[in-house]
Amino acid sequence: MSTVIQRPTWVQRLRPLWKDLDAGLLLACLWLMVWGLVAMYSIGHDHGTRFVDHARNFVIGAGVMLLVAQVPAPKLTRIAVPLYAVGVALLIAVALFGITKKGATRWLNLGVTVIQPSELLKIATPLMLAYWFQLREGQLKLLDFVIAFVLLGVPFGLIAKQPDLGTGLLVLFAGLYVIYFAGLSWKLIIPLVAAGVIAIGSLIAFESQICVDEVKWPLLKDYQKTRVCTLLDPHKDPLGKGFHVLQGGIAIGSGGVTGKGFMQGSQTHLEFIPERTTDFLFAAFAEEFGLLGALALLLGFGLLLFRGLSIAANAPSLFERLLGGAVTLSLFTYVFVNMGMVIGILPVVGVPLPFMSYGGTAMVMLGLSLGILLAIGRSRAFIQR
Repeated sequence: MSTVIQRPTWVQRLRPLWKDLDAGLLLACLWLMVWGLVAMYSIGHDHGTRFVDHARNFVIGAGVMLLVAQVPAPKLTRIAVPLYAVGVALLIAVALFGITKKGATRWLNLGVTVIQPSELLKIATPLMLAYWFQLREGQLKLLDFVIAFVLLGVPFGLIAKQPDLGTGLLVLFAGLYVIYFAGLSWKLIIPLVAAGVIAIGSLIAFESQICVDEVKWPLLKDYQKTRVCTLLDPHKDPLGKGFHVLQGGIAIGSGGVTGKGFMQGSQTHLEFIPERTTDFLFAAFAEEFGLLGALALLLGFGLLLFRGLSIAANAPSLFERLLGGAVTLSLFTYVFVNMGMVIGILPVVGVPLPFMSYGGTAMVMLGLSLGILLAIGRSRAFIQR
């Protein structure tokens, strides 16, 4: 009697790749990916190969996400120190030998390729801090928080000096989320928040006196001062420095409730919106898809953040809880900063909108972040079995 052996199908072979992955998080990713492709075709179909490249970047990002999701989350502690050390070393190399473009030294030539090391620190910094607090679990003292701030301050300072304050702030917030979740006292947080509120109020109240050419702002470059002053009053230079903000506002307002329609955005396709496929894509999106489209987009981001925080809250170890919470809130920071600058409540900085904005590096980093969240969720499911 012969034995019949059936070969497994491709679906059966690939099933372990997505087994135990968080369904809610994957659903949110799929929802946002579809909107990202639809928006890029509608907005960028007449912009070279942006749509094809965006679709390719999605495939790469999804591959990175599934690959990282296969790594047991506790093993991520093994790469925390080397990844952070390599990242800081590359930032120092940028300061010494970096490539300067438009007054900023942010890139490093490795011979075979040119890289921007600051992108690596968006993940390496919260990873290192989560590992540090894991080591100090159950015996935290004030000195441990001081050391954590030093670990955060080194990459932030090196990135801000390039200068790249936008990326520096993203790294800073990613690290601060870890420190906050680790148990930083409200007694230390409230004075910082109060100082921020007073500083913003002072900027608004004295804008006419401090936003003149003769006044130099401490710690900030002239272009950074210009960004803040343009935010406070973009009408002072409507065809120059305020053009981005004003045209973005016009596009969003003209979209109304339902939008002008697929591929029908006049502000978009007449090139009134600068960077319409990257930083200011949300303005073009709101023009064509209106308030309803924007709400559909926010629904996807809301589900993504909810599932990310749920995964972090139920993670089996302190390291995974801190890392998961920081990664999730870092994604929230990207969404808030991008949409905030487009609608005119935050200064214009180069921050992409996840899933939507064109950019290969940003998509790889997004896939890496989501892969970490899926790996953390998977480790809990493995323990429960």
